[in-house]
Amino acid sequence: MNPAPDKLTLIGAGLNGPLLAILLRQRGFAVEIYERRPDMREVHVSAGRSINLALSARGIYALHQARLWNGMGDIIIPMKGRMMHSVAGELTFQPYGKNEDEVINSISRAELNIALMNAAEEQGATIHFNQRCTGYDLKTGSIQLRNEITGEQTTQETGVVIGCDGSASAIRAEMLKLNSFNLSQQNLDYGYKELTIPADAPGKHQMETHALHIWPRGNHMLIALPNIDGTFACILFLPFEGADSFAELTSEAKLIEFFKSRFPDANSLVPRLAENYFANPTGSMVTVKCSPWHVEGKALLLGDAAHAIVPFFGQGINCGFEDCTSLMELLDQHGPDWTRRFREFDNTRKVNTDAIADMAIENFTEMRDRVADSRFLFRKKVELELGAKYPQIFVPKYAMVTFHRIPYSVAQARGAIQDRMLSDLCENIDRVEDLDWGRAEQLVRRDLTPLELHP
Repeated sequence: MNPAPDKLTLIGAGLNGPLLAILLRQRGFAVEIYERRPDMREVHVSAGRSINLALSARGIYALHQARLWNGMGDIIIPMKGRMMHSVAGELTFQPYGKNEDEVINSISRAELNIALMNAAEEQGATIHFNQRCTGYDLKTGSIQLRNEITGEQTTQETGVVIGCDGSASAIRAEMLKLNSFNLSQQNLDYGYKELTIPADAPGKHQMETHALHIWPRGNHMLIALPNIDGTFACILFLPFEGADSFAELTSEAKLIEFFKSRFPDANSLVPRLAENYFANPTGSMVTVKCSPWHVEGKALLLGDAAHAIVPFFGQGINCGFEDCTSLMELLDQHGPDWTRRFREFDNTRKVNTDAIADMAIENFTEMRDRVADSRFLFRKKVELELGAKYPQIFVPKYAMVTFHRIPYSVAQARGAIQDRMLSDLCENIDRVEDLDWGRAEQLVRRDLTPLELHP
């Protein structure tokens, strides 16, 4: 069959599906979304699905394109840096940048999802809930659906299908049957638990509001992001097995002792720790890479369905949203020849999603271990000084990824060059005042070119 160019079927009403629907509706396309879960506006979100997200430049740009960003002020909290918690309870604040606008925004996944679904429906998209996609016919273009309430099985004829259905994508599972399809999955041997630090009696945050709180402990860590209601959404990251692992924390007594010894200041802030811990599921994390992302002009994978990444660079939502705006840019430039657009999207985008997937795994080691190392912190100070002196040339990797829309692959390559520079410049000094600025000038001018920055 020849897919109808003016009608698109999206699988998944998580974050990317509704955003993509809004952008497509703005361009006059008919859009239907099929979602396996019930409507979260009517049903309480289950534990483990409400973890806060870190929204930054790429995601903000996408919300601007969808004309939604200006209405997000009530559900975001800007975080200006990392607040490090030592075992002794000492606090160290590490700003993300030198500029006041270099912040990341804590936002509730559920609140953002609801806002996106509301806007998609207001734009004219139709969302079908409790409809699990169980298969996709690559020849006819039809999708198989199962009603999650009644169990009824139906077949729906479609035009163009875009799989926004996450790391366990049903559309990708069908593509896997093709001889030309390649898939790799790297499961992290770490899991996570969602916990909550409640607000104090007046309903205020019990810790610094405008910070991402981190308790780095070598092979494990705890992080906390602020909510607008005065609570903190906490995520405990532990190995599945071995020392200091989920396998060891099998009783309330063991859990309490673990928190008292590893996170004493946090332990006093979580009055229902054991109840939270044992009631909430243990999540797993996976990196997914696959190719190609498309089948001619019939089907496309987008977001986690194409490239799931671990959460340690805070780029999952931002990367998925950038998928949506990247596809729209190609569509606006060249029109809806879906076979060509999907091929171009795959060719230009995959190198960048592969890059952020790798950087996210690298950042896990940094967050849980290196952020508490004095030499690492000194390098960060020198990095900020170089960034201030050469703002268009030496841009820290974190800033390139988080505060600008520089392609991820460029940020990765330049980040590696800048790491070598920092190793050279910091080798025999331990004070910023002793930095050899002549050597710094030589390295920067020799190895880097000015960047075109897109905030």
